[in-house]
Amino acid sequence: MARSAHFTEEHEAFRKSVRLFLEKEVAPHADAWEAERRIPRAIWKRMGELGFLGLPFPEAFGGSGADLFFSIAFLEELPRSRMGGFVAAVTVQEFIVTGAIVRHGTDEQRRRFLAPSIAGSKVGAIAISEPDTGSDVAAIRTSAVRDGEGWRLDGAKTWITNGVDGDFYVVAAKTERDAGAGGISLFAFASDLPGIKTSRLRKMGWHSSDTAEIVFEGVRLPGDALVGRENEGFRYIMETFAFERLAAAATSVGGAALCLEATLPYLRSRHAFGRPLSAFQALRHRLADLFAELEAVRHLVYHAAFLTGKGENAVRESAMAKLLASELAKKTADECLQFHGGYGTVEEYPIERFFRDARFGTIVAGTSEIMREILAKTEIDGVRFETAPEESAPPPEPSPGRQRVSPLTVAIAQPALAPAAPPAPPAPMPPPAPERIDASSAAGILRSLRVRLRPEKSDGFRACLHFRFRGSATPEWTVVVDGPTCAVAEGLVGTADCVVTTTEETYVALETGRESPEAAFLTGRVKVSNVGVMTRFMKLFRRIEAS
Repeated sequence: MARSAHFTEEHEAFRKSVRLFLEKEVAPHADAWEAERRIPRAIWKRMGELGFLGLPFPEAFGGSGADLFFSIAFLEELPRSRMGGFVAAVTVQEFIVTGAIVRHGTDEQRRRFLAPSIAGSKVGAIAISEPDTGSDVAAIRTSAVRDGEGWRLDGAKTWITNGVDGDFYVVAAKTERDAGAGGISLFAFASDLPGIKTSRLRKMGWHSSDTAEIVFEGVRLPGDALVGRENEGFRYIMETFAFERLAAAATSVGGAALCLEATLPYLRSRHAFGRPLSAFQALRHRLADLFAELEAVRHLVYHAAFLTGKGENAVRESAMAKLLASELAKKTADECLQFHGGYGTVEEYPIERFFRDARFGTIVAGTSEIMREILAKTEIDGVRFETAPEESAPPPEPSPGRQRVSPLTVAIAQPALAPAAPPAPPAPMPPPAPERIDASSAAGILRSLRVRLRPEKSDGFRACLHFRFRGSATPEWTVVVDGPTCAVAEGLVGTADCVVTTTEETYVALETGRESPEAAFLTGRVKVSNVGVMTRFMKLFRRIEAS
């Protein structure tokens, strides 16, 4: 095991205890559990007894309150179970399912779901992916509609780890149909409610992992099933995804290390042309490259964990770590299978399962393509990923003479557009009658903002937005929202909290519902300097009625 300044003697002692548990109480059963395609409940309770399922959680909830590198050590050792499905199930249970509950849930939700998860007496599943959406979380169709004091849930989910045998679900659903990412909420509830149907997916690998398709047909949820705030689910999911990528990177490092560790004895013992395979330069040098790449990726994972543990946002570094670690684990398994020759393809050798299981790493927790797009946005487009503020917190005042950038989920860096001298606020324009809204032009739509403002939504919100329309006759506009008032002026006035750059045609299409905001952003047709502000801004106004 590589040494690192991030790990103390206590971390390493804990690592040894995890390794001993996995090698003595889990790995010997791998073949049986893979054949049965399930993980016995007894092993969950055993992990709970040993304190392995509560590492990142406060002691008040039954957790250990341990620092992040205890979790990293645990994740690196999990592949020693010799089952990729076991790794996936445990990772989801401990680090993914309950993330939103511990941060945003009620005390009752923590009592019902978090505490039993830590104890191993309940297993959970998080249901986000859908048959038609994949990585496009904002496009989910599962809906939750208010029904008396509760909710009615309808829709379908797929690729759900622990979805058949789990005791409870955390489900993402649309609670505001046309609001895109701003209309998603999370719900936590027992998995045995009427109207829930599950089926088990049969996969090429991860056989011990319970992976499900779930259908919700008129499932009635109690009012207290809502996790956190209504329509804030997308933000909660993004918080979860950030650590899920780091966890996937750590388990990929552990899997690659184990793959190499299992291959070396074979190369030393297998002879060809009178000498061991490990003596052939063609194989030695390929192994050397794998060891060097693994060491580099390992320390990238540690760096991302270090930043995360300090409370800094490490979306960029976690995406890098997940991309490189999962690709390296796949490459290592492929190379090691090649080193084994025909023996690598038979089930009696562990490399066959390592190869199948490693293939999942570049797909789950965000595909390699998604990781590359995240990094392209940070390194090429200047996107900055940070933590979104709570909606109740008003944006802080900007420093004089420079554009203020608040903490946010996604922000594209843009030059400040503040004038040399502090200007006066824009004069409000007279409100047009709703029936006279000119929805064919950016000017007409911007002028309608004052009458479309919903004061009940804008209370406590204050922001100045600059709009820049490429190729328009009136290319620059300023909109200031200050609680229940909205002012619009042509030209750039004041210090911008958010800068929106697009074409007039695209803006009109967005406002009239002909274009998806998420699609326009991802394809670069709209650039926004502060998505945190922009997301709130978009919720403040009534939609333009279709003519």
